[in-house]
Amino acid sequence: MVFVAGIDMGAKSTKVIILDDERKVRGMSAVRTRPDFPGVAKEALGLALQQAGFEERDLSYIATTGFGRYNVPFRDVQITEITCVARGAAFLFPQTHCVLDIGAQSTRAIRIQDGGKVREFRTNDKCAAGAGGFIERAAKYLEVKIEEVGELSLQANKPQTISSVCAVLAESEIINHVTNGQTVENILYGVHQSLASRALALMKRAGLEDEITFVGGVARQKGMVKALEETLKKKVNVNDEPEMVGALGAALLALRRLEKIRQNGRETPTEVRVA
Repeated sequence: MVFVAGIDMGAKSTKVIILDDERKVRGMSAVRTRPDFPGVAKEALGLALQQAGFEERDLSYIATTGFGRYNVPFRDVQITEITCVARGAAFLFPQTHCVLDIGAQSTRAIRIQDGGKVREFRTNDKCAAGAGGFIERAAKYLEVKIEEVGELSLQANKPQTISSVCAVLAESEIINHVTNGQTVENILYGVHQSLASRALALMKRAGLEDEITFVGGVARQKGMVKALEETLKKKVNVNDEPEMVGALGAALLALRRLEKIRQNGRETPTEVRVA
């Protein structure tokens, strides 16, 4: 049996998924990204291998993605995160044709064909107010743990509007809401609504499709999912491990690439771009 690994080195965390050649997950892990990219990647891979009961020599191929994908010296190939997220989302939800990925530093709307091939994509071109990092900054100011944000947001009864597209000005709005005695819950849901409205604009630019899949760490926040569904006026797909979709896509593409190499009998360039 063949085993491959997908490593997604993101701005906040580094995720790893190990697949076998039947496309079953055998191990996974996530660790916080730190400046020592090779060391972090090795740590995350080691934890996933430990869960799977494997050693690194058992792996036939390793694909990396994410902003730190070039900094993993033991990789076999590096693949753009847009390509990997699209492939992972299509594997989990075969009928989806629109993927929203909200990470710590960026938000991406991706329109895909059957099988996960990218047709069009757009990335937020504003500032941190359009990505997950803004939620973290808001939570820090409001003295709330990031793990609590999703549930607190659901308790809102009068969401407070956050209209600024600039993170600095948006934080000023939050300060004003606090000064005016607004609850943490209402402010947090306002933050989620703000991100949802920006996400909708981005998806319209990429091409809004009927079935939408929401991925990335922010998709773990139930309040954000609710705000997005209210803004879109439809249900969205969210799997149990939304932050792992990029790593999953990298592992799936690693399997496909390995199959092609074995069929053709030769290696091809080590950078896979959006097709």
